[in-house]
Amino acid sequence: MSDSDTEGRVLSVRHETLYDYDAPVEVAHHSAHLRPRDTECQDVFDWDLAIDPEPEGGLGAMQESRDAFGNWRHGFNHATVHERLAVVSSFKVRLTAPPALEPSPPWQDVAQALHFRAGATQPEAIEFALGSTFAPVHPALAEFGEGLFDADQPLLDVAQALMSRVYERIVYQPNSTDVATDALQALAQGRGVCQDFAHLMIGALRSRGLAARYVSGYLLTRPPEGQPRLVGADASHAWVSVWCPVNGWVALDPTNDIRVGVDHVTLAFGRDYLDVAPLRGVIRGGGTTPPAVAVTVEPLP
Repeated sequence: MSDSDTEGRVLSVRHETLYDYDAPVEVAHHSAHLRPRDTECQDVFDWDLAIDPEPEGGLGAMQESRDAFGNWRHGFNHATVHERLAVVSSFKVRLTAPPALEPSPPWQDVAQALHFRAGATQPEAIEFALGSTFAPVHPALAEFGEGLFDADQPLLDVAQALMSRVYERIVYQPNSTDVATDALQALAQGRGVCQDFAHLMIGALRSRGLAARYVSGYLLTRPPEGQPRLVGADASHAWVSVWCPVNGWVALDPTNDIRVGVDHVTLAFGRDYLDVAPLRGVIRGGGTTPPAVAVTVEPLP
């Protein structure tokens, strides 16, 4: 890692989504998770959202709120017929490297502490130890981690070994899955995209009683000279945060088998993709044409 990586960097991000419908849309209601959140290692500034055609009442009429996980959420409507929708989110972000990790406790002690006890104060991470639609608790996912979860193994050693196993056993193949693919399906077919890598790792951790959350975001499109280009840099990206009582949430990228650092821009986090889909909607008309998505993440001086 270079000195500049340790100190951090400033990036410019542009996320374009284009729907070129094959039938006119009469009415549409959209929800967007496109405004990135500030984190311990990330400061966001100059965020802008452009929508064409403009929503009913203009951009000022958009509904802005925070969801259950503290992510920014925006709602907007169209009540006039349109055949095309373009949504562009752009912003700048200042990133600093995550802190060094302290030794972690044995994984089974952490799992035990996450067990629900009626009347007791629950750890803040307990909801992320429960199964979700795309990252369920399942024996097949627990079995995927066989041999890694030995007694008294430090939690973060186990998590990083599991990350490497996902990286080694799942082939990254664009368009091999879709947004409805869950961890069990990705495991069965042995291929997928970053979303599938994240869901598989999260499901395997939860199936051992640990807490993990799904993180949506972006990767630096063109890395500094001499550094490899990370997989998933052409579109929105996804990775995993695992809960460690000593270190808090530790972010790991199983698609690239690395700890998340200053190449990663956090957008939102939740239990799985369903909680943080960048853009979703209910429309009348439109046909079945999928959206075209383009992401550019570039360093600034």
